[in-house]
Amino acid sequence: MRVIPSRRTPVVAAAAMVALGVLAVPAHARTDRGGTSPSLPRVTASVETPSLFDDEAGGNANADDPAIWRNAKDPDASLVIATAKEGGLRVYDLDGRQVQSLPAPPPPGDGDKPGRFNNVDLITGLRFPDGRHDVAVVSDRGRDQLRVYRIDPKRPAAPLVDVTDEAAAPRVFSTGQDEVNDQRTAYGLAAYTDRRDGRAYAVTSRRHATDLALAELLPDARGKVGYRTVRTTSLPASFTLPNGQDWSPCGEPGERPQVEGMVVDPDTGDLYAGQEDVGIWKLDADLRTPARLVEKVRSFGVPGTWNPGTEECDAGADPGFGGRHVSADVEGLTIWRDPKQPGRRGYLLASSQGDDTFAVFDREHDNAYIRGFRVGDDAAKPGVPDGSQECDGAAVTTAPLGKRFPNGLLVVQDGHNTPAATGADGETRTDTDFKFVDLGLLKRAARL
Repeated sequence: MRVIPSRRTPVVAAAAMVALGVLAVPAHARTDRGGTSPSLPRVTASVETPSLFDDEAGGNANADDPAIWRNAKDPDASLVIATAKEGGLRVYDLDGRQVQSLPAPPPPGDGDKPGRFNNVDLITGLRFPDGRHDVAVVSDRGRDQLRVYRIDPKRPAAPLVDVTDEAAAPRVFSTGQDEVNDQRTAYGLAAYTDRRDGRAYAVTSRRHATDLALAELLPDARGKVGYRTVRTTSLPASFTLPNGQDWSPCGEPGERPQVEGMVVDPDTGDLYAGQEDVGIWKLDADLRTPARLVEKVRSFGVPGTWNPGTEECDAGADPGFGGRHVSADVEGLTIWRDPKQPGRRGYLLASSQGDDTFAVFDREHDNAYIRGFRVGDDAAKPGVPDGSQECDGAAVTTAPLGKRFPNGLLVVQDGHNTPAATGADGETRTDTDFKFVDLGLLKRAARL
C-alpha cells in the first residue's frame, strides 16, 4: 500500500533560493544536446508494446505516461496502465500485449476539446464503503478533469472500470469551457495515500503554467469517485541568477515554465516535480511547504529569445549556471524503493528527454546524483526492441512480477519508436510505444 507519513522535511523557501541565485533556465533552448554522455551504461528492453499512431487512422493515440499495477494474488497477471492522450488509456499484460483500450471522453459541445489523457498514477487500497479497491487516477488535459478507474482483477479481459463521478468531477484549474479550450488545464499527476488519516490525494500540474493543485479523492456509497480541491500553490516563473541578472525561461509568449513529471515518495511524503526547463523541485506532497530545487537542467541560465518564424527559442551564450546531469526537458519521475529496506534506501529516477538518457539520484539526504543510463537497442541481437528516445514518462517497481520480471520492472515511454512506419500517403507516421526493462538487467548494467 502506498502511504504517506507525517514527517516534514525542512526546505528552503523559493524566494530565498532566488536571492541565492540558484534558480533560472531558458525554455526550449536545446543547447544541452551537446552535453550527452555516450559512455553511459546501456540496457535493452525485454518487451515493447504495440505502436500507437498520432494520426486520424490511429485514433490520435500518442504514448505518454505508464503506471505498474501488481496483482498481489497472481503477480504474473500484473498490468501496465498507460495514457495515450486523445487515444485514452491502454492496458497491457507483462508480455506487452494490449488487454484493454478505454476511450477519452468526447468533446462536450461543437468546437470544444475532446478528452486527452496525459498522466496516470495508482492508489492501492482506496477506501470505498464496500471495502478497498485499487484505482488508476488520470489527468484529462482535454477536459481539465481527473478521471478514476477501478482495477478489477476478476475481469481479466477488461480490468479497468470507469468509476468517475461526473457530477463531482469539477474542472481542476479552469473557470469555464472557453478557458478549457485554451488548454491551460490539468497536465502532470501524482497520486498518494496519507497514512495519517488514510485519505487519498492527487497532485496535478497546469499546462503552460507553474500552478500545482492538491485534490482529495472522494469515493461514495455508489462506488463512484469524485474529488475536491484542497489547496493550490505555484512554483517560480522568473528568477535571479548569480550574476545578478533576472531571467524568465524562454517560451512562446504567454506560456510559463510548466511541470509535467511528478512522483510522491510513499515513505517520506516528498513530492518531486519536474519543471521541464528548470529542474527537479522537492516539496511536501500536501503543498504546505515551500519548494527547493534539488537538480537543475544543463541549459539552466542560458538566455533564449522567442523566434516567431521558427516557433523556437534562439539560445544565447551559456553563462555556466546549469546542472550536469539532466537535459531539458526533465520529464518522467519515479521512485525506486530498495526491496530490502523499502522505507529508507533507493533512488529517484528522472528521464532526461533532451539527450535520451535517464538520471539516477539518491532517494535520501540531498538527492545526490548517482549515475545515468540509457535504454538502448542491440544491433547484434535481432528482434530486440529499439531503445527509448525523448522519453515522456516512466514507472518502476522492485516488487517481483512473476516469471517474466522476478526482479522488478521499469517501464519507459519511447517517443520515437523505430523502425518508422509510413501511411498510405507515404508520409512517416508519429509512432510511440512503451518499453519494459527487466530491473535485474538494469541493476547489473548500471551497477545499482
